[in-house]
Amino acid sequence: METTVTKNPSLEQYGLKDVTVNWNLSPEELQKITVDKGMGKETANGTLAVNTGKFTGRSPQDRFIVKDDYTADKVWWGKTNKPVSTENFNKLKDEVTKYLSGKEIYARDGYVCADPEYRTNIRTVTELPWSNMFVYNMFLRPSEKELENFKEDWLILCAPGYVCPNPKDFGIRQGNFSILNFTQKIALIGGSAYTGEMKKGIFSALNLILPTERNVLPMHCSANVGKFGDTAIFFGLSGTGKTTLSADPERKLIGDDEHGWTADNNIFNFEGGCYAKVIDLSEEKEPDIFRAVKPGAILENVVFKDNGEPDYLDSSITQNTRVSYPIHHIDNIQETLYANNPKNIFFLTCDAFGVLPPVSKLTPGQAAYHFISGYTAKVAGTEAGITEPVPSFSACFGEPFMPLHPTVYGEMLSKKMTEAGVNVWLINTGWSAGPYGVGSRIKLKYTRAMITAILNGELDNVDYEQNFIFGLYMPKYCPGVPSEILDPMNTWLQKGAYVGKAIHLAHSFHLNFEKFAQHASDQIIEGGPLIDEHHHLNEHF
Repeated sequence: METTVTKNPSLEQYGLKDVTVNWNLSPEELQKITVDKGMGKETANGTLAVNTGKFTGRSPQDRFIVKDDYTADKVWWGKTNKPVSTENFNKLKDEVTKYLSGKEIYARDGYVCADPEYRTNIRTVTELPWSNMFVYNMFLRPSEKELENFKEDWLILCAPGYVCPNPKDFGIRQGNFSILNFTQKIALIGGSAYTGEMKKGIFSALNLILPTERNVLPMHCSANVGKFGDTAIFFGLSGTGKTTLSADPERKLIGDDEHGWTADNNIFNFEGGCYAKVIDLSEEKEPDIFRAVKPGAILENVVFKDNGEPDYLDSSITQNTRVSYPIHHIDNIQETLYANNPKNIFFLTCDAFGVLPPVSKLTPGQAAYHFISGYTAKVAGTEAGITEPVPSFSACFGEPFMPLHPTVYGEMLSKKMTEAGVNVWLINTGWSAGPYGVGSRIKLKYTRAMITAILNGELDNVDYEQNFIFGLYMPKYCPGVPSEILDPMNTWLQKGAYVGKAIHLAHSFHLNFEKFAQHASDQIIEGGPLIDEHHHLNEHF
């Protein structure tokens, strides 16, 4: 690595004094330092495992955006996007740089956005060696030549050991914080070692910059491309099957989490790696992820068996156990990490009420409505106190990372859909024949058959009927799937119970959408469920 060391710039320009800097170390070197310093250990197969300490997930209430001339009129301020003043940001940044000064630290140059047209250079300075290895895995990796004259567009300063002693004086809530400053182009992270704060910080920054400055729709989704160059996009919240369903032996993976859709109809990965949940991981259920856990990967907050093997069933530290790995740990990838020609978009939802159709085709208005809604259902047992399904809405299937008003992204999606002639589908990977506890989960085999049929164009010319409550268009036939399950009402023993449950969910959609309605076009508002709780449905019986 000596070749790059001599050319590395001083970090004094950022206020870091008397630091010993390790520049662009290889993952092997960073892993060795982590183990030697007692900050992590190796599993039986040599994979690095670390604990992220007090925080085992993001801390959404401690995420801030600096409110200044650039952001004041653009950002959708509220509980997701909390403001902090430039003055308080500068004070905190001084505290963090003072804290890091005099220490041995780790610096890395990388970039995000695989399409060369949108490439954004990121310089990351981390207190911990394994945080730096995470950045190697997750961002895109420049060549030696590209490192020579590297100039960053954004800087990440990550100091998990700095806990703010008097948060109220800095306009923050508690000792930890994750702050984006769009004018200085700095992501400042303190008090939390959870690595996802760095990844999601840059994702959030791109979610503001790309749509407003570059006419690119940023998406919290996975994407893959078929033999004939047709691209498919999969949106979905946790537990809906986004990673599972985009891993398809017949198609190449573009990426599993964050993508942009350009005005030229290209889809590109923001990242160079994957950050996957590993709770209950098995080779049978998730072969790609299971095999990606090898030297170079980092396991977070996983418990071990006596023989040094990870115990993926043990959630005693957290349910949110994870692995990060460079994308080349997956075999079947699109090498460039971008492709063109999106043909199908899938919104995945795990409907634990058992009332949404397993597959339906959306109009542009419905697509925008369901995109802005971002519905899934939390199942009993996933969180303390939940005994029956609870609707869960996350705008644009990624509300915590969306600085703009959700309708901005919804309108962009509608427009791109219409211009590109893309089909959008709502896929329910949840329950059929009754809600959770009564019905059963739709078989993965059937869901895969629906997606395959769509990708092969086999649902282009079948008959559809409209669901009278949600307004969704349900195919009457799908190869490889029993026809009777395509209309969810058919699967319920008591039709009246179906109607009651469906109205209940439709009402939840309407209530959730109220906060967006004043910014939404008529076309989008009309894309919602056809009825609210005031209508009586006697005519259906």
